[in-house]
Amino acid sequence: MATMLSILSLVLGLLSFQAIAVPTPFHPRDVSPALPNQRALQNEIGRSLSKKAALYFPGQPEYKNLTTRWAENISPGFFVTVEVGTEDDVATTVKFARKYNIDFLAISRGHGTTKTLSTVKNGIQINLRQLQEITVAADGKTATLGGGVYNDNVVNALHAKGKSSGSGAAGCVGLVGAGLGGGYGRYEGFYGLVLDNIIDMNVIMADGSKKFVSATSNPDLYWAMRGAGHNFGIVTKLTYRIHDEISPTWYLNTMIFKQDKIQPVFKQLNKLIANGTMPARVINYALFAFNPNISTTEPVITINIFYVGSAQDAKPYVQPFLDLKPVSTRSFTTSYPDIFYAAGTGLNDFVCQEPIGSAYLYPMGLQTYNVPVIAQLFQLYADKVKSNPDFSGSNVMLEGYSLGAVKAVDPASTAFAHRDDNILVGFLPRWTPGANLEREAEEWGTKARTLVQSGTNGRPLSAYVNYAHGDEPLEAVYGYEPWRLARLRKLKKRYDPDFKFRFYNPIR
Repeated sequence: MATMLSILSLVLGLLSFQAIAVPTPFHPRDVSPALPNQRALQNEIGRSLSKKAALYFPGQPEYKNLTTRWAENISPGFFVTVEVGTEDDVATTVKFARKYNIDFLAISRGHGTTKTLSTVKNGIQINLRQLQEITVAADGKTATLGGGVYNDNVVNALHAKGKSSGSGAAGCVGLVGAGLGGGYGRYEGFYGLVLDNIIDMNVIMADGSKKFVSATSNPDLYWAMRGAGHNFGIVTKLTYRIHDEISPTWYLNTMIFKQDKIQPVFKQLNKLIANGTMPARVINYALFAFNPNISTTEPVITINIFYVGSAQDAKPYVQPFLDLKPVSTRSFTTSYPDIFYAAGTGLNDFVCQEPIGSAYLYPMGLQTYNVPVIAQLFQLYADKVKSNPDFSGSNVMLEGYSLGAVKAVDPASTAFAHRDDNILVGFLPRWTPGANLEREAEEWGTKARTLVQSGTNGRPLSAYVNYAHGDEPLEAVYGYEPWRLARLRKLKKRYDPDFKFRFYNPIR
């Protein structure tokens, strides 16, 4: 059960999509023609797609399967799903959508929680699940990935050849979409973010044209795609850098503490994180959640310490927490692919099943924990859940990654703006399906984020793109240096002047 409750501290390590402030509704100047009916769709677009492709409409079982999301309150509106079979199918579908001035949205795995997703109305879902290519180059230095791959199948394919690279912390989350927004993961102390390993991309643009994007081909788009990619195109294939595995084994120790230990536990976490200098082999996650095996009345604190290597070598990093006398502890030594399951974030684990109910997410990037404020955050969480049991599935995720390779990258070299964040906090209000609690959840999430920000000594809000709720200022998501947004807006005007890619992180 301890492991089960640690799941949500990890699953959103890499989300399939990103979010920012809900924009003013945008409508192209031309009035959209009437939507084609099913027969017209089959006749017009169906004949232009590959034999692998398929169309699904409301009422069909596969349509429901492909449009079900991890958070069921995040509901884009689609009148058809196009399950593409090739890169050309993506281009064909985009051109068709433009012809009829129809919204379109590419989907990999559907784990995004941004409010802006719900602004899709009568749109076309472009489902990428068939684009599952994973090919390791003969020299073992790169891999080619299809746009629909996800962490579990990539990690296992690389592990089979003794390789690894940047990937997320939950097996079910799409790798490509998450990588376009950053891509935190357990190996980033060695390899950097997922986006730091992207060498080139095949991108379908807003007009349906295709571009090859790399450091030497469309370099301005290469810069923008790595951190703000969902504003500019649909990635159907990419090449990314891979590496020899660091260790054949990984170690995980999961410890549970009651509230009375919160201050010493987080003081020890500050020592471990060491202002962003934590060793590359160490990763830590903390979670506030209810665990009825420990207490039916009070939430608990779960601490997960991962180590790239053996239990013996991990001892100096784990022992200080064991000395604080957790009420429960479990440990595992396993391979990297199996660490997903040890942590409760494997492909078949509860948290990867859809849907999980209704949920929002409020991110905050920190450099260090303000321990008294974190204690207040715990109490705010506990009080709300005890007063309204419909929120009993909610939790608070506090993630500490090793950042050596992330900070070694020139911050100006990509659109990703948060390389100085040492800690990633995610406040996750989650409520009973069918309960009308959106407004209460938003009030609670806003209050929690305001509280955490009050302990940052005036540091402006930092909102990781893949976690952003949808109400943040653009600067919080894309960076406060004026040149960043100026450059992104200029590129947006050039590559997407009709604002077709406006449902994730819309650069307005």
